[in-house]
Amino acid sequence: MFGPLEFIMAGVLVGFCVGITGVGGGSLMTPILISLFRIEPHIAIGTDLLYAAISKFCGSLVHAKKLNIVWPIVIWLAVGSIPASFATHWVLDTYLSQSSSYKAVLTTVLGFMLTLTGLSIMFRGHIERFFNKFRQANTQDDMTSDLENVNFQAKNKRLYIVIMGIVLGIFVTLSSVGAGAFGIMALVLMFPNLPMIRIIGSDVVHAVLLTFVAGMGHMTSGNVDFHLLGWLLCGSIPAIIVGTLISSRLPEKLIRKILGITLFALGVNFMINPVKAKPVAKPETAMMIQGTSHAEIKTVNV
Repeated sequence: MFGPLEFIMAGVLVGFCVGITGVGGGSLMTPILISLFRIEPHIAIGTDLLYAAISKFCGSLVHAKKLNIVWPIVIWLAVGSIPASFATHWVLDTYLSQSSSYKAVLTTVLGFMLTLTGLSIMFRGHIERFFNKFRQANTQDDMTSDLENVNFQAKNKRLYIVIMGIVLGIFVTLSSVGAGAFGIMALVLMFPNLPMIRIIGSDVVHAVLLTFVAGMGHMTSGNVDFHLLGWLLCGSIPAIIVGTLISSRLPEKLIRKILGITLFALGVNFMINPVKAKPVAKPETAMMIQGTSHAEIKTVNV
């Protein structure tokens, strides 16, 4: 049986890695909760979504203070992701929550997202160099750092941004993974000349909104363990600060490779061996079953 100390240490480990590498907490926390602590997948995902919302909130304040946020991008992403998150949660709660395939669906999607995240971390340098070619090629004719031009671009591409938001809303609600890594990659594709710091700032703010809404949805279904959430935050918030402060002195590339390989391996494992246990019966169902069994016992006694 695991106690507060183990959960605090898990928070420290994840927070430290986030501080050093910037890799999203959801990519690390959810597989740790499921694989190491044997937390039920739906509880791990629901708790991790609120954990991500709270831990990313501080970062979003910093980006807002430094004016790194392109609000039209955030708004159009949210227009797609928030309704998609509500719809995904409704489908989960209505059609899958008592199905034998519920946990298998969650862990398979989680495995898929972890695999992609692991690959993106391992090959981040190659991906960045590929995108930088487009940035350098277009720097002269379309230096779009100025706010007016960026807002104009966001308006012209709002349909693509909304579609991207819908995709993120679905996958993040199902797995708690993807709001950071895939959001940034998609924004770089759509806005190749937008400074990376503004892409990251916009993505972080949207991730806070999406993970909070998705987490609240899971909370209404009883998929959030608040004691676990509190202990994880106790460990991770100080560790994020420490990791950020000492990140320049540590071998970030080596740590990234180890994280990428680990996440890739975990993702493949979740896809090959998804959790197939049946969900626990809801309280009302359990009471009905108990009531029926008691009635049967009385009948036999009579």
